[in-house]
Amino acid sequence: MIRLENLTKIFYTRGKRKIAIHNVTAEFPTGASIGLLGRNGAGKSTLMALIAGNLPPTSGRILSTGSVSFPVGFAGAFHPELTGAQNTRFVARIYGIDTEELVEFVRDFAELGKHFQLPLRTYSSGMKSRLSFGVSMGIPFDFYLIDEVTAVGDAAFRAKSNALFLDRMKNAGSLYVSHSSNALRRLCDMGAVIENGRLTIYDDIDEAIARHNANIGVDA
Repeated sequence: MIRLENLTKIFYTRGKRKIAIHNVTAEFPTGASIGLLGRNGAGKSTLMALIAGNLPPTSGRILSTGSVSFPVGFAGAFHPELTGAQNTRFVARIYGIDTEELVEFVRDFAELGKHFQLPLRTYSSGMKSRLSFGVSMGIPFDFYLIDEVTAVGDAAFRAKSNALFLDRMKNAGSLYVSHSSNALRRLCDMGAVIENGRLTIYDDIDEAIARHNANIGVDA
């Protein structure tokens, strides 16, 4: 379970104040896979970073009853001068996971070939996402933060990513960001919509998609 209590995040840019998350109180139940929707710039990535602990809230707090992944698809936690393998080993040590087991899992899953032994700065954005997804899925978190990374790669790789994600969801929950309604319906059972800094939770993913489409003026 993840609970947000009066959560607010404010940014100041060139003297201007922007409220990204405004006094949000909400709960993501244990074991639920929740699709997170919102227009571009609505605060989806900010919320993910807050839950992961990568950003401090301006006010309020976040409570959780289990381990939470870093935002999958976000390579900011990796060092650009280290290789994919070295970054994988570093993350394994942080989370107390068997180093070589995780390296073997990521090498096999991410399909990076020789690039796995090259510095992260040489990676494309898609390669970084595949590394991030592989590292995260190789660690048994209680709650995963996923940013549309299962859309990376060719059809075979996407199918493999989806299958792995669904397998992990048998024993975990997730907050899943995607612009694909089909992917959300396939991978999520609940929904959450961010609009004007406010977060609304829906027990039905279709209801959340319909609300988001209405917000952006798109027919279902």
